[in-house]
Amino acid sequence: MTPDQSTLSAHTPGFVHADPGASFSGHLTENPLLAEWTGDYGGLPPFDRIQVEMMLPAVEAGIALMLEDVARIAENPEPPTFANTLEAFERAGAPLRRARLLISVWRLAMNDPAFREVEGEIMVRLTELADLIVQNSALFQRIRVIHEQLDSLDLAPEQRRLVWYHYSEFAREGAELVGKDRERLASINQRLAELATAFDQNLLGDESEYSVVIEDEAGLAGLPDSEREAAASSAERLGLTGKWVISNTRSAVEPFLTCARRRDLREKVWRMFIARGSGVERDNRPVISEMLALRAERAKLLGFRSHAHWAAQPQMTRVPERAVELMEAVWPAAVRRVLDEVELMLPIARQDGVERIEPWDYRFYAEKVRQPIADLDWDEVTPYLGLDRLRDGMFWVAGELFGLDFRPVQVPVYHPDLLAWEVSDRENDQHVGLFYFDPFARPGKKSGAWMDNYREQERLGPSSPIVSNNCNYLPGRPGEPVTLSWSDARTLFHEFGHALHGLLSEATYPSLSGTAVPTDYVEFPSQLLEHWLSNPEFLRRFALHSRTGAVMPSDLVERIELAARLGRGFSTVEEMASGIVDMRLHLLPEPLADVEEFEKITLEAIGMPSEMVMRHRLPHFSHIFSGDFYAARYYSYLWADVLASDAAEAFREAGGMYDPATAQRLRSNVLSRGNTIDPELGWLGFRGRAPDVKALMRNRGFPAG
Repeated sequence: MTPDQSTLSAHTPGFVHADPGASFSGHLTENPLLAEWTGDYGGLPPFDRIQVEMMLPAVEAGIALMLEDVARIAENPEPPTFANTLEAFERAGAPLRRARLLISVWRLAMNDPAFREVEGEIMVRLTELADLIVQNSALFQRIRVIHEQLDSLDLAPEQRRLVWYHYSEFAREGAELVGKDRERLASINQRLAELATAFDQNLLGDESEYSVVIEDEAGLAGLPDSEREAAASSAERLGLTGKWVISNTRSAVEPFLTCARRRDLREKVWRMFIARGSGVERDNRPVISEMLALRAERAKLLGFRSHAHWAAQPQMTRVPERAVELMEAVWPAAVRRVLDEVELMLPIARQDGVERIEPWDYRFYAEKVRQPIADLDWDEVTPYLGLDRLRDGMFWVAGELFGLDFRPVQVPVYHPDLLAWEVSDRENDQHVGLFYFDPFARPGKKSGAWMDNYREQERLGPSSPIVSNNCNYLPGRPGEPVTLSWSDARTLFHEFGHALHGLLSEATYPSLSGTAVPTDYVEFPSQLLEHWLSNPEFLRRFALHSRTGAVMPSDLVERIELAARLGRGFSTVEEMASGIVDMRLHLLPEPLADVEEFEKITLEAIGMPSEMVMRHRLPHFSHIFSGDFYAARYYSYLWADVLASDAAEAFREAGGMYDPATAQRLRSNVLSRGNTIDPELGWLGFRGRAPDVKALMRNRGFPAG
C-alpha cells in the first residue's frame, strides 16, 4: 500500500495566522523542516537534524508562507492564465511541502510519545489550511475561468490534465459551497482530522503495548527456527531473556497461526490481534461511528448520495456500483473455494479432537492440507528467502525490466535501520532518484507495509524522486541472516512496485507525479510486481539457502506455486470481506450506532464463512479510518488485481516475464505517466483493450465462467 495520501492534507477550519519570523529561533531558515534540502542528488532529507519540538513551529510558519503564496495568486490583477494561476499554484508552499513530507515520516515510522503530543495539533493546522485554500473563492474563480476556456486554450495535454484535476478537486471538496454550508463543511473536516489521529493513536498503542509471552519452549512446537529466533529476539528487546514474545504485528502473528501446534496459544494470539482498537482504554468503535456519521453528512453537503459516491468520482471505476459489481462477480467462487478448503481440513482436525474449524485454526489446518498435496513444509522454504538477497533480487528485476541500477549510498537517516541506494539509468548512468528502505518492526512504527514519497519527481522545479519502502519484518539475532515467510516476501515485492511507480515518473507537475493516481489504479503496479517473486528464473538466482548458499530446488518452486493456489479461497475471502463491509458502510446515508453489529450482520448477509474473519476488522481498519484515502475504496486491491493479472498475462503471451517490448509499454503508458493522462487511456496504451476480469479468476484458480 501507499501511505494514506490524506495523511497530512485533510481539511479543517479556524486557522490562526502565525508569524513566520517567530517560528523557530527567530529565523525561518533555521528550521530544517522548512529549509531547502542541501547536499548531493538535488538535496537530501535532513533526517539527522530534525527534532519533534521543531515540527509545530514549522507547520505554523509554513502555513503562513503558503497562504501568502495563495493570496498572491488569488489577488493577481492580471487575467487568469495557466502560468499565473495553475502553474503558480503548483509552485506554492514549497517550505510547507518539505515539512509535511518529513513530519509524515515521523507519523508513520517514529511515532513516539513526544510526537503524539503534537500530532493532533499538527493535523488540525494542516486541515485548517486545506479548507482555507479550497474556500478561497477568488482562487477557485480563476481556476474555473481557465477550465471554462479550456477548449480554446493552446495548452499541452499535461497542462490540460492539470486544469481538469485542480478544478475537479476544488469542486469535489466544496469550493462552491457558501455561508453556513461552507462553515459546516469546515467543521466536519476538522473533526474528521481529529478522529483520524485518535484512531491511529489507539491502534498504535495496542500494537505497541500488547504481546503474548511464551514462558516454556514447548509452546513453540511447530514453529520454524526462523520464527523461534524472531520471538526470542523480540523477548530480548523487552528484557525478557529466556522467554519468547509474539508481537502484535502481522509478520509475527500469521506465521504463529500457521505453524504453532498449541491450539490454546493460537487462540490467545489470534484474539490479541483481532482485538486491536477495541479495548476499554483505547476504543476505536465510538471513533468510527462518529467518523461515519460525519462522512455521510459531508457527502450530502457536497451533493452526493453517500460517502461512497463522493469517494468514487475520481476513481477508475467512477461509481461505487461498478466496484460492487466486480466484488459480486468474484465473491461466490471465492466462498465456494473456502468451503472446499474447510472440507479438506476437517478430517485432519478431527484427529486432534477438533470438530469445528475456528478462525485460529484455519491457517494451521490449511497448512496440514497443503503439506501432503504440495509436499511442502514452509520450514523448507523460509531459509531460501533471505531478506538481503530478495532485496538485491528485486533490484535485479528492476534492472532487467527497466534498465535501473541501485548503488548503496551513505545519507542522513532517522533510524539506524534505514538504508539508501542511488538509482541510475543503466544505459547512460544518469541519476534517476533515491530509494530508502526501512525493513524492521519497532515501537512507534505503524504496522503493515507502505511506500512513501520523500520528494515527488517534477520538471517544474526540477527535482528527482526520493521514495521509500517501509515494512515490519522481525529482526533476527545479531549476526544472523533475516529470512522471510513467503507472504512477507510478496509484501516486499508489492511495496517495491509502488517504489518503481514513483521512481520512473516523468511528469512536469508534482500534483500529477508518480503514485498521485486514483486509488483503484495505484495498486496495479505494486500487485503486478508480485508476479516476479515466483518466477523460476528469479528464484534460481536469488532464492539461495541462508546457511549453505544452495539454489532453491526447481521442484520446490513448483510446490510453492501449488501451495499458493491451495490457499486462494482464504486470501480472497479475507480481503474481499473487508472491501464489501467498507463499501456497505460508506453507502449508508444515515449514521450508524453499533459498528461491530453492522460488521456482524453484513458478513452474515453475504455468507461469510464462520471459520474465518475479514482481514481488517473495523476497530483496526486503518486503511479506511486513518484518513479518507481508502475509505469506500478498499475494493481497489481487487480491482487492481484484475489489471495486474491481465498485465502478467500480457508478459506471458509475449514470451516471458522479462519481455523487453512489454516492459517498455508498461513503463511508457503506466509507470512514467503518473496522473498526466486518464488511467483508462494508460491501460489501453499498455494492453490495447479493456481489462478482463477473467484474468483475475484464472490467476486465483477460480472458474472463469
